[in-house]
Amino acid sequence: MTNPAASIDRKIAAEAPFTTQPNRRSILGAAMAASAATALMPLATASRAAAGPLKTNPSEETIRIGQLAVRFLVTGTNSSGSLAVFELSVPGRQRLAAPAHSHDRYEETIYGIDGVLTWTVEGTAIDVGPGQALCIPRGAVHRFDNNTAADVKALCLITPAAIGPEFFRESAALINGAVAGPPDRIKMAEIMRRHGITPAPAP
Repeated sequence: MTNPAASIDRKIAAEAPFTTQPNRRSILGAAMAASAATALMPLATASRAAAGPLKTNPSEETIRIGQLAVRFLVTGTNSSGSLAVFELSVPGRQRLAAPAHSHDRYEETIYGIDGVLTWTVEGTAIDVGPGQALCIPRGAVHRFDNNTAADVKALCLITPAAIGPEFFRESAALINGAVAGPPDRIKMAEIMRRHGITPAPAP
């Protein structure tokens, strides 16, 4: 004689096998996924904590290097080291006080906002005006000059963020302290090399 209760159990199992009959493999997989998520959660939290709270212009400081001004908008700390962005202001007829240089650890992209800044890259002069961009590759010797009477403002993007405000603070202390003439070239070169920048040989 057929057992009615057993027949009902078999019918339920046939209609919904995945919900009523979980196997050991699916249980183990779910447990492993939950364990991995729990293990990785502190790492994600630590990464966010290291970057600090999100906000605009993480560095409100304006660093004045002679007549030039640098203001960081994004630092490596806030981008996990992937990007640094600073605003560069150059008054009319001003030249870069530091020597021409290159950097081997990052690219530098210049985006013009106001005025025209002339960048000399590997001996070629390139004007960068509003809405124009110039990417300076690693290892290329370059410098800039404002050859016009108008003030210039540009954005400089460093990828990855190999330098930050510290380099410009040290440069400012040396250049602003040289009241009797140009800054000490040897000391300037020491600062540059310490921050991964290679000064070009004197012409």
